[in-house]
Amino acid sequence: MKGFILAGGFGTRLWPLTEDRTKAAIPFLGRPLINYAVEYLASHGVRDIIVNLHHKPDSIRLALGDGSELGANISYSFEEQILGTSGALDRVRDSLLDDDFVVVNGKIVTDIDLGKAIADHRKQNAMATLVLRENTAREHFSIVEVDDRGWITSFAGFPDAEASQAATADAAAELRSVTAKPEPAPLMFTGIQVLSSRIFDYIPRDRFSHSTIHVYPQAIEAGEPVIAHVSAADWYEMSTLARYLEASLRFARKKGQSVIEGEGCAIENGASVEDAVLWDDVKVESGARINRAVLGEGVQIRTGRLIEQAVVVRRDIVREIERGEILDDNVVVPI
Repeated sequence: MKGFILAGGFGTRLWPLTEDRTKAAIPFLGRPLINYAVEYLASHGVRDIIVNLHHKPDSIRLALGDGSELGANISYSFEEQILGTSGALDRVRDSLLDDDFVVVNGKIVTDIDLGKAIADHRKQNAMATLVLRENTAREHFSIVEVDDRGWITSFAGFPDAEASQAATADAAAELRSVTAKPEPAPLMFTGIQVLSSRIFDYIPRDRFSHSTIHVYPQAIEAGEPVIAHVSAADWYEMSTLARYLEASLRFARKKGQSVIEGEGCAIENGASVEDAVLWDDVKVESGARINRAVLGEGVQIRTGRLIEQAVVVRRDIVREIERGEILDDNVVVPI
């Protein structure tokens, strides 16, 4: 069984961390994020892996090489124009026709049991098996609706977090009893999917297409088994600055730490650094204060500066400042 890792996106919501690398190449706990996806697939016996590339492709090639150090055999599919989540598969369809295959997003870290999802897929002769989980925080992920058979019926917009919180508060005020049950959390897609080669009957040739918009709705309407495998295992998705910081700090706290430091970092005496992620070669001078922040590679924070709830990168790597402000030799972007 082969694997495919989606790693070609621009990482717009992770800017400015993606100014000089693609999102799947940003460091997570000191390693390129995509390494976790490769090791995840390899640990479940999926070792022949194709990785699609577009934005800053060399940052992925540098992180992975041929994959041998991670127990995998990696090849690359470079897209001159970005093709979307299913258009990327179309470009390499001839390499994926022999057997079922697994597609994962390059921006996730998880311990979901992929073997169980594969077993479900084969048992039901599914065209596609999407791994889902409950969106208990009602974050901005598309709602996936599932019928009594466990088949996916639609992708239905996004949760209304404020309305849900208000409704829950009202219900709690009116029905404070052991019989009151909270509203079920919506299901969301994790970016992990097991696919039959039958999927290519629904993927258009030689054009941009997105799986949940252009492909799965057609397959569902045609009566194909697009099924759900629901997991409660750990799963972290790093598509926004806030999620990246929170996931990093959550892993750090498990080790009793509040700061993640890359190689070559220097925090001078008299500096205060808490709940922060420091990439390689970061320097924080005495008297500077850092709290809930990400400091990119080579950043220097001068004496007396306060960086809080923000991401900082060097000014010299930024071509165009999309948001935030210039501070000393840095670009500071609020989270």
